[in-house]
Amino acid sequence: MTYLETLKHPTIRRLSLIQFISYFGTWFSQVAIFSMIVSFGADEITIALTATMAMLPAVVLAPIIGLIIDRIEFKQLMGILLIVELSMTLGFIFVDSLEYVWVLMILIFIRSSAASMLFSAEMALFPKLVSGEMLKNTNEIHSIIWSLCYALGMAVGGLATYYIGFDMAFTVDAILYSTAIILLIGLQISIEKVTHTESNLEMLKNGFLYLKSHKKILHLILLHAAIGLTSFDALITLLSDFSYKEFIAVPLAIGWMNATRALGLMIGPFFISRIISKNNLHYFFVLQGLAIILWSFLQYNFYFALIGLFITGFFITTLWSYTYLLIQEETDPHYMGRVISYNDMFFMLSNVATALFIGYASKWGLSLEGITLSLGIGFFFFAGYYLWFKKKYIVR
Repeated sequence: MTYLETLKHPTIRRLSLIQFISYFGTWFSQVAIFSMIVSFGADEITIALTATMAMLPAVVLAPIIGLIIDRIEFKQLMGILLIVELSMTLGFIFVDSLEYVWVLMILIFIRSSAASMLFSAEMALFPKLVSGEMLKNTNEIHSIIWSLCYALGMAVGGLATYYIGFDMAFTVDAILYSTAIILLIGLQISIEKVTHTESNLEMLKNGFLYLKSHKKILHLILLHAAIGLTSFDALITLLSDFSYKEFIAVPLAIGWMNATRALGLMIGPFFISRIISKNNLHYFFVLQGLAIILWSFLQYNFYFALIGLFITGFFITTLWSYTYLLIQEETDPHYMGRVISYNDMFFMLSNVATALFIGYASKWGLSLEGITLSLGIGFFFFAGYYLWFKKKYIVR
């Protein structure tokens, strides 16, 4: 089944369009956020903490997110969450100095809470709509859209921030969210409603006990969390500020570096998706690690670094979508929302740890090349972990 055949499903098609617009808006303003705090004179820790605020909600709110997803009808929930993202984006306009960076972090936290909940809700919805090869394609389409929006959003956002400024970039972002809300009105979802008779406390307890009793899912969640080692926002911002700002403006450097990586994210699945399997997944963890190590050796030159970033992005999307598919296939639909939210919690915890490691390691004097190298080596560990997992849980 091709991606185009999968997109003939009316709900998947409409959701994909809404995803494209809202994700584009998110990454469009991301460049403005980091460029703005760099212009305010933010240090490494402030940059790392700002990046962390975008990831923290999925970590601290996971049990509540899963409960809400399993309780509230998807379309209603999506509308509320898009309105929250729109409101917080408009709030960015009022941050005008480093003195109010704490306000910016709160706004980012709230917007990211809504975005995390929406993302988890979508990933919990897909297995209820489709299955098998179509579910695999839907995951990959979702990931490709994310990557395409990341590339376009970062590239266009960098140019827009450079030419029209931070506030106008945030205003354009708000318009994009408004468009997504309008498109949501026509979304039709036809699935069997799962009725939960337990109390909220019982649902939280039962979801935790279900996950605790299914060790295979827990291991898959940890393997999926490995992709958090590719959370390069803080690293790319520091490279732009420390290494490339004499050569290119910081907003443009951030935009083009992220866009180049995202181009690899977008193209990779078309080549890798057909060959990745449970039997060879560990090889792709190794290739991901080697790609990151190659990038570390190329960071001395901006253009060479772009090549390294492209190669780094080539494997990420397929690793992310395939490990997510393994989790979805193992999970009972009754617990899907809660399991998906716990999965996103571990994934974002990995992202948070990576962002903080980058910030503090740089503050303590470790070179950015050395930081990048260590992240690449981390994937060798996960390749070994998957080999152990395959031997224990996967029967040929």
